[in-house]
Amino acid sequence: WLGHAELVTSFESSCPQFFFRETPPNEALEPENPAWICQHYKNQYYFATLYDRNRRIPVYSAYLYQPGPGKRPKTWLVEPQLLGSVYPKSMEKEWTLIKYYNVSIEQLSESQAVLQDYKNLTGLNRGHLNPNGHHHDFSSRMATFTLTNIVPQDEKLNGGAWNNYEQRTMIKRTQGCNNTYVVVGAVPGNSYIAKGRVNKPSHIWSSACCEVDNNHRKAWGVIAENDKNEVHLLTLGELEDVLTELYGRDQISLFDSDCPRE
Repeated sequence: WLGHAELVTSFESSCPQFFFRETPPNEALEPENPAWICQHYKNQYYFATLYDRNRRIPVYSAYLYQPGPGKRPKTWLVEPQLLGSVYPKSMEKEWTLIKYYNVSIEQLSESQAVLQDYKNLTGLNRGHLNPNGHHHDFSSRMATFTLTNIVPQDEKLNGGAWNNYEQRTMIKRTQGCNNTYVVVGAVPGNSYIAKGRVNKPSHIWSSACCEVDNNHRKAWGVIAENDKNEVHLLTLGELEDVLTELYGRDQISLFDSDCPRE
């Protein structure tokens, strides 16, 4: 009843509008046990998330940058369809699933991170990948409050340099942009919270491709180690190379080739 998020077989066929030229990042980022989620709320798609079922964190979230003022939601939601396709397409509160759908908290927590995983953290916050402040109305902000869009993030980084990037640097960098496509992600780390249930990423990163007009685009990226309050500004090409090295797989491509890498 609160909103919808839908497990799909591919972003290209279901919610391609959140990717520049309808082109998601290539397969080099895909985890062993992925879930493709079109984050859907009040009959509308708001963003896309590639979710790592084994590590119980998102790999990345992709959205259009449309910031606006407004209240920060307080309600946290989970993803019923990670339990199975018989469950609602809508993001729901944990207690709604337990009360109305006969789901146990054990079943729910097998499929994804739950609120209990983020209780009693020391030095870490629930860090949004797609931040609510990059959206212009309450429904779009509410849609970001799903635990499928959250990672354990260093609290100093989350409230410090990363927040500064999200709030200030993005405003400066997007001057003159008509549309700005963002892909923001987390590199899995070697440690876990919640008794080994939820991975703590080693790095948080974000990338943007902005359309100035039909013939001009600009792009950039940032990366931060998840235990230091520092954000490094890079070209898109530099970020892709750094991520390729960190993931240790094929060359990573975050956007269609029309986004400048220099």
